Amino acid sequence: SFLCLFLGVCGGEFSILRSPQSVVFRDGNWPIPGERIPDVAALTMGFSVEEDLPWPGLGVGDLFHRPQATVLVTVKGVDKLPVKGFSYPIENAVPFSLDNVANAIHTLFSEETPVVLQLAPSEERVYMVGKANAVFEDLSVTLRQLRNRLFQDSSILSSLPLNSLSRNNEVDLLFLSELQVLHDIASLLSRHKHLAKDHSPDLYSLELSGLEEVGKRYGEDSQQFKDASQILVDSLQKFADEMFNLYGGNAVVEVVAVKEFNSPLSRKTRSILQASQSKKENPYNLAYPYNYDYSVIFNIVLWMMIGLALAVIVISYNLWNMDPGYDSIIYRMTNQKIRMD
Repeated sequence: SFLCLFLGVCGGEFSILRSPQSVVFRDGNWPIPGERIPDVAALTMGFSVEEDLPWPGLGVGDLFHRPQATVLVTVKGVDKLPVKGFSYPIENAVPFSLDNVANAIHTLFSEETPVVLQLAPSEERVYMVGKANAVFEDLSVTLRQLRNRLFQDSSILSSLPLNSLSRNNEVDLLFLSELQVLHDIASLLSRHKHLAKDHSPDLYSLELSGLEEVGKRYGEDSQQFKDASQILVDSLQKFADEMFNLYGGNAVVEVVAVKEFNSPLSRKTRSILQASQSKKENPYNLAYPYNYDYSVIFNIVLWMMIGLALAVIVISYNLWNMDPGYDSIIYRMTNQKIRMD
């Protein structure tokens, strides 16, 4: 990991806009490592993580009532946003992915209707799995669809105060189209409320880059950037309230604001050539890395063997001290006195 001196250059802020009472976030200025943000999302939803998270900002909470949805919005181009709720500085702002959480939901609840939606509108990147895909088929995901959606009658342009932003500028339209996506997600979910009331957890991961483009186009000291920041804060707060209410107050809505990531996002891949090199990976006969499931498996095997051993001892003792006269009708019917009668 990078040294903490990068925090001043490439820092960020992790904010909790809304959360249910079953999830406990503590108020404090505790830095959260950027690479552990997906673990926070996993733990709040009740999933296990490979490595313990010694972060004071997240409490234990109610283990028997987990939130029905986690909504994580990543905003690029700004270190912090004046949103309501708990906020924590990000240490080592590296790119992250909620793929592990999405895979866990898809694996455990594949027979139900979980919503797993990961979307980056400006990059035209979308990922949806599960049976709830049909609900979000009408969601605008390409730049052409986003532009056309803005100029429809039911778009946010009719109600949003643009101030210094323009409808004729491509950068402004890109920023506004991302806000339109937020509005459309809440609108689609409100028309299909059964998805928010089922027993499977939902995951929404959205990456917004429009504010970053506005800053590059006009400058961060411009009136356009200030107006866009305020519009974004208001839209995020409204989106958080809508999603929180649609899930009956049982959803976690989080925002990650980051000026610039330390490194590009790289997903782990496996090459075909690695198969021939597998035998050379451990030339010094070193022990395999510690598996964090080892303690769980060890306890299961240990107590099962102890229970079986005690069962064998008790059964053997009772068989050894058994009185054959009271054991079976065979012994009673073969009594000499009965045969003489």
